[in-house]
Amino acid sequence: MPVLRTSEPEGQDETLPRPWARKAAAVRKAGRILALTGVILPLLMIGGMKFTAVEIEALRPLIGGTPWLAWMYPVFGEAGASYVLGVVEIATALLLIASPWSTRAGVAGGAVAALIFLVTCSIMVALPIWEPALGFPALGPAGQFLIKDIALLGIALVILGENLNRLNKSAT
Repeated sequence: MPVLRTSEPEGQDETLPRPWARKAAAVRKAGRILALTGVILPLLMIGGMKFTAVEIEALRPLIGGTPWLAWMYPVFGEAGASYVLGVVEIATALLLIASPWSTRAGVAGGAVAALIFLVTCSIMVALPIWEPALGFPALGPAGQFLIKDIALLGIALVILGENLNRLNKSAT
C-alpha cells in the first residue's frame, strides 16, 4: 500500500530500461515514506513542545504579531493557545500515521496539515523575516524558522490530493 501516490504507475516506468524502472520505483517509494515521515515528525515533536514553557514563550511574537492569530490570546490565554495548537498538531500527525491504511484519515490529516502549514507560511507575510542588517534574501530568525513550512505545505497538499484520489477511486 503506497504511502503517497503519484500520477505515475507503480512498478515499471515505460521511459526507462527495465533495471532502471525498478530502481526508480524503489526510490519513489522511499521518497514517499520519507515525505510522510517528514511531515509527521515535526507535527509530533513541535506539537509536543507546545506544552512547555519554552514553546509558549517562543510563540508570543509569532501569535501576538500576526493579526489573524492574535485573537487566540484573549480567548485561550498564552498557554491555552499553545496547548490548542499542540493538540491540533498531534492529532494531525496521528491522522497522517493512519493514512496508509485509512483514506479518510489521509484526507482529514492532509487537509488539517495543509491548513496548519498555510497558516504558518502566512506568518511570513505579517512578521519581518529578513535579517535587518543584510536585507533580502538573508533570512532572520523568524524566516529561518518558518521557511521550511513551504515544503511541508507542499507535501501536505500532495497527501491530501492523493487521498482524495483514493477516496474517489473507492467510490466508483
